[in-house]
Amino acid sequence: MRAFLTALAALFFTCGLSAQETTPPQEPLEPAVNPIVEATNAPDMIIWGGPIYTANDANSQVAAVAIKDGRFIYVGTREGAEALLDDTTTIFSLNGAALYPGFVDGHAHLEGIGQRELSLNLEGITSLKALKETVLAWRAGHPEEPVLVGRGWIETHWPEGRFPTRWDLDMVIDDVPVILGRADGHALVANSKALEMAGISGGTAAPFGGEIIKNALGEATGVLVDTAQELVVPLIPTPSTADITARLLKGSDVYARYGWTGLHNMSVPWQQVGLLEDLSDGGRIGIRVYNSIVPEAAELLFEGGITESSNRRIITRAIKLYMDGALGSRGAALLKPYSDANTSGLLLSTRAETMPLLERALQDGFQVNMHAIGDRANRQLLDWFEEAMANVPPIDRAVEDPRWRDEHTQIVNMDDMLRYNALGIIPSMQPSHAIGDLHFAPARLGDDRLVGAYAWSTLIGSGARIVGGSDAPVERGDPLIEFYAATARRDLNGFQGVNWHPEEALTRSEALKMFTLWPAIASFQEDEIGSIEVGKQADLTAFDIDLMTATEADIPKGSAVLTIVAGDIVYNKRAEAEEASETGAAPAQRDGEQTDGKQGDGETASPGITGESTHDDGAPSPNA
Repeated sequence: MRAFLTALAALFFTCGLSAQETTPPQEPLEPAVNPIVEATNAPDMIIWGGPIYTANDANSQVAAVAIKDGRFIYVGTREGAEALLDDTTTIFSLNGAALYPGFVDGHAHLEGIGQRELSLNLEGITSLKALKETVLAWRAGHPEEPVLVGRGWIETHWPEGRFPTRWDLDMVIDDVPVILGRADGHALVANSKALEMAGISGGTAAPFGGEIIKNALGEATGVLVDTAQELVVPLIPTPSTADITARLLKGSDVYARYGWTGLHNMSVPWQQVGLLEDLSDGGRIGIRVYNSIVPEAAELLFEGGITESSNRRIITRAIKLYMDGALGSRGAALLKPYSDANTSGLLLSTRAETMPLLERALQDGFQVNMHAIGDRANRQLLDWFEEAMANVPPIDRAVEDPRWRDEHTQIVNMDDMLRYNALGIIPSMQPSHAIGDLHFAPARLGDDRLVGAYAWSTLIGSGARIVGGSDAPVERGDPLIEFYAATARRDLNGFQGVNWHPEEALTRSEALKMFTLWPAIASFQEDEIGSIEVGKQADLTAFDIDLMTATEADIPKGSAVLTIVAGDIVYNKRAEAEEASETGAAPAQRDGEQTDGKQGDGETASPGITGESTHDDGAPSPNA
């Protein structure tokens, strides 16, 4: 299963900023002199001109920050920042945009994000009819492809009200294999040609942890769930290093444009670790990447130890495991059967296989991040983690607090809720799952089990810290959608539904930490990033909307205008727009921007960032 999910993830998957050198204000202030600060210690950059939220409870909102050599040297008032200036300092005015610690996606798949933008993307398909039309159109444009591979469909909103089948696909393409992954990566549909070439029939037995869906006549429908998907993997062409590089670069660019300064990269093949390090050290990937490798590579990690790029933006120290499947495809393992099907889901790991790895990870000081969605899977995760920790007490561990994580933590029995804080297990949760799943989870679970579903507030109230993520490319991967979902607990149309427990929505302060400070803690980086504090690395995200005060419905309509990693600008919206204007090209849009209800670049006037290489007087920039 692990090998397949890795292969499948790889193969499926306004305002802006000006250049730093701009026309100075008409009446620039003279540089202030601070007798305590030597000229050589003057900041490289100062940012002010909008609200700045720090995620530091002791100093939660400030007016200015000063950065030197990639770190914060001042966080406080504008007057205090002015006292540090000299003529070498670049000032960025937010012009009303809001600044935050760098947003980090605590659970995503970088190669899959890039591949989504470079291949057959079925995200947003609204019906089975539209699926077939899209597949047919792709084939017409790519007649040379020996196997048609895509990802992103999800049937829960379709008028047909069912999974696609091989017969549906045969109606449009029957001469080459077609393999289409569901958005969650835990199911796919293949056409008859693919099943024939893979040797799958009604008599084929499903592997452990998988299911071959069959109809009443015992015929394989083409839908393969969880580990059964591995049966068609040999049909999928192996990507070249150049292919993988293109995907990683595209994914990192997409994420910088969304405002993410980093992501926790899940299920990473070992071969990509060195590639990511080289791309980062070579300046081609600017965001941070914290890797959790596939379990097949665990021995390599154990033998080689924690690995980092020279610039320390790529860190590999964790292992990703799977306990169960996904709720949408009914693979999530439940304590009692599904309310809408005669199954309790699938377990993908065995204790005999997993326990030695857990104990070795504790002894050698590595993090374990395990996928668990159903209440049975989450209970079993807690049981196994607790057993391993008892077998390897703190005195025998390389890292006393291992900060192991439960990836997803979607459905938790209330009897298990307090165990996370007691054991030091970190829930890693994706708010957008809740606002998508609300349309089918009640049918899957029934009302009683919704009490412990997507229970963010309850877990935080118990003392746990939640890592916020998106699980892109399963979801779009937009930080503003994730922030909105965490605080509104409604879909993008404002719908919530009966018994969806609005009390589990988070405060905006909690949601901010969910994507800044708490991912830093969950990756052992809280001394370096996660909040805006003197001495920490200057990772910053600016949005054209104030997340702490904006009307709820307006939050997902905003966009990122500035992304900074360790003082380096990795995305500058205004500069990009101005460069496009100079060259006559249309300003680039964020990938997927129009499919998720976002406004296009330049559609409306918004706050933005302008840069000066001297003081500014707070007046609007001539090009604002």
